[in-house]
Order: sequence, then structure tokens, then C-alpha cells
Amino acid sequence: MKARSQKDFVSGLMFTAVGIAFAVGATNFDIGGAARMGPGYFPLLLGILLAVLGVIVTLQSFGRGVAEEKIGAIAWRPLVFILSANLAFGVLLVGVPALGIPAFGLIVALYALIIIAGYARPGHKIKESLVLATVLAVGSYFAFVYALNLQFPVLPWFLTA
Repeated sequence: MKARSQKDFVSGLMFTAVGIAFAVGATNFDIGGAARMGPGYFPLLLGILLAVLGVIVTLQSFGRGVAEEKIGAIAWRPLVFILSANLAFGVLLVGVPALGIPAFGLIVALYALIIIAGYARPGHKIKESLVLATVLAVGSYFAFVYALNLQFPVLPWFLTA
């Protein structure tokens, strides 16, 4: 039996694998019960739900639908830039003491995230990324620092003296 939609087949397998991984990972925490939920209860249920959804999508890939829907080539440019942007955000936000990289704070990390991720799009314009980063930085500052009063570095170490 051959899958009519390779996209659905592969995405269903991916959903199933990620769901099982989350469900297994949730067992490292106290699960509890419906009346008294532990920290692993919600991730366990979400993992099971995602795995079931993955099985349904995988099985539906064999049914009726578009004949021979194939998977295209891997879009390397967006993959590399989006992953790099998230890695840069994490490193700049909290730093890596083992490598001697200090925390640069939320504002610098957000600008790096938006600018690097913008290059995933072929017609990228730096001006658009700077405007988006400014709006996101101001909004994040007011949401997390001002409204929620969260304590984490906002500016680089050399500006907070």
C-alpha cells in the first residue's frame, strides 16, 4: 500500500514521534490524577493527543485525495536562518558562561532574532526588520518588565551600571 500524499504521511509520522517523545518525557515528572494534577499531567496528555493526531494524519495519507502529492525539496535557507535566529536569541538573552559569553539582555536578543530571521525570506529588507524589532522590543518591555514585573536582563551588561 502506497501513501497518496507523502506530505501527510511524513507529517503524521513526525507528529506521532514528537507526541510520543513528549509523553515519555512527561513521565519523568509527577503525573498525578485528574483531581490533583502534577507537573507532568498536562504534557503527558498533550503528547498523547499529538501522537493520536499523528496516527490519524498518517492513516489518512493512504485514503482518497490528490494523486501522488510528493514532498518538495528541503527549503534550506529558511531552515538555517530560523534555527540560527532562535539560537542567537537564547545565547544573547542569557549568555553562555562556559564560553565566556555574557548576557546581552532582552532588547539586543530581540533585535538579533528579528534581523537574522528576516534573512529567511528572499526579498528581505533590513529596514522592515528594524521597525518590527523596535515594535516587538517596546511591546515586550512593557508586557514583561513593566506589566508583569519579571526580573531578567533587559539591556547589555555594559549599559547597566
